[in-house]
Amino acid sequence: MKKVYLFAAMAMTAVQLQAQDANLDTYIGAQLATEDLNGTARYVGMGGAMEALGADISTISSNPAGIGLFRRSSVSMSLGAISQQGAKKFDNQNPTMLSFDQIGFVYSSQTSSSSYINFAFNYHKGKNFNQIMSVNNVMATHNGQGASLGKLAFAKSTYRSDNNGGYDLGYNTIENKWMGYRNPQEDREYGYPFTQWDYLYSNVYNVDDVNDPDGIAIFSEADDYYFDKAHRGWTADYDFNLSGNSNNRFFWGLTIGVHDVNYRGYSIYDEMILNSDDQPVGTLQLEDERHIDATGVDVKAGVIFLPIEDSPFRIGLSVATPTWYDVKSKNWTTLYNNTYTGQYQSLLPNGLDLWGYNDLSSEDIYEYKYYTPWKFGLSLGHTIGKNLALGASYEYSDYGAASNRVYDGTYNYYDEENTSPDDVMNNHTGKTLKGVSLLKLGAEYKPDPQLAIRLGYNYQSAAYNEDGIRDTRLNSPGTYFSSTADYVNWKATNRLTCGIGYKHDNFAFDLAYQYSMTNGTFYPFQPNVQFVDPVDNVQETNVSTPSDIDFKRHQVLLTLTYNF
Repeated sequence: MKKVYLFAAMAMTAVQLQAQDANLDTYIGAQLATEDLNGTARYVGMGGAMEALGADISTISSNPAGIGLFRRSSVSMSLGAISQQGAKKFDNQNPTMLSFDQIGFVYSSQTSSSSYINFAFNYHKGKNFNQIMSVNNVMATHNGQGASLGKLAFAKSTYRSDNNGGYDLGYNTIENKWMGYRNPQEDREYGYPFTQWDYLYSNVYNVDDVNDPDGIAIFSEADDYYFDKAHRGWTADYDFNLSGNSNNRFFWGLTIGVHDVNYRGYSIYDEMILNSDDQPVGTLQLEDERHIDATGVDVKAGVIFLPIEDSPFRIGLSVATPTWYDVKSKNWTTLYNNTYTGQYQSLLPNGLDLWGYNDLSSEDIYEYKYYTPWKFGLSLGHTIGKNLALGASYEYSDYGAASNRVYDGTYNYYDEENTSPDDVMNNHTGKTLKGVSLLKLGAEYKPDPQLAIRLGYNYQSAAYNEDGIRDTRLNSPGTYFSSTADYVNWKATNRLTCGIGYKHDNFAFDLAYQYSMTNGTFYPFQPNVQFVDPVDNVQETNVSTPSDIDFKRHQVLLTLTYNF
């Protein structure tokens, strides 16, 4: 595939050889919307339940009013280590890595005997993408029918139209490649459901244009599959805050956040291909590398108030706008043909010529916009004497309301290209993702004014519907630029935290430990796609085998703070 720069609005008229990118769909969008529990060691040690208690710089991004509780200026820095349990090194990525997680300051200015105006800046790692996945399984059968990724590409070619969720396979004499067109009509435009991997499988293996002059497509089933993937990178959050309080009873805050996404991923998907006698003939291996860079901005506002006179009990409210992301994605994909076929192989034992390629590659660049959903928060805080602090927070965000937007070819007054919603993909997002609840509980006990012991629990409900699929038949640019077919429906995340803190003069030393666990269901490609084989007019079903996986991670975090 030749490299090309392509806006979504041009995709239908551009050469399909250029169609590929990372998972520019519902599933990658959910990754951009989610966040880790990260920040200062005090914040993490209490499970993040400090939105109403405040006076910790990490509340700058969850309830900005928490910065209004500072009475002194401070500077803090956090670093630590993170380790994935049960993972093995892949693509030179180790399961255990050091991490620089936070640095920031608060400048507190007293305006009266009981009121303050505070300014703050904080950087923290909002999401750590580092994850190693390794899955292998046999292919399921359904009424004697098996599956493969190439079979899915074949199934979509039988639909003959993008309106039916597929494409009409035809030979492009200019590019000398088999391409997926919108329909069989003379106006031959390439269809959105013809993905990067559809293009590779069609040309490398699925079309025997040597032995059959009509180029009849074929499909083969697989005996098993192997999948390895290394995610790496981060989302860096830069927050600028203005906050204050009135008479130590009402606290307010406003934060402008700038987000920088740096994601790198590398995966290998390998299938053992079977012939018509169910004998292995070699493997087809899809190798994919993807880079996603995005910048976004959002606005967060919050208040904290003490509703009962002479009581330290407090209530916090917060709201965050969507993060408006500009996304740029690059992708490099190769399909290796390790079967008995191939353009440069010798003749088969029966004397028939071989077809296809030993390998075929593609690369591309694509830009689009992604808007995360709104977020709303309610928090409670209470202190008992000078020894015990209790916090509870609840946040809600409807992930199904996230929006993909494509460049539409029109321009505004400033000669900037406008965008419009990708309605097809957004409708799929609404069906696949759901509202996410985040519950935080935390406690801090001080047996001594200089020593603090902390415990926390953090629960985040599942963002994915259990029956959600990564549908590669959608008539959307997010499908057209897709380079892989795998996906995971992650379930709820449970986080257990603890920590300890020590103060000496103007310095504070805080240490925290976090254990997080998430289970999920991995699919090598969407399951249960039905089609009619046009050669023998038989109903077929492509049944991919799901695999249960888990993601367990340990984090140790150290924060150094200086108050002045």
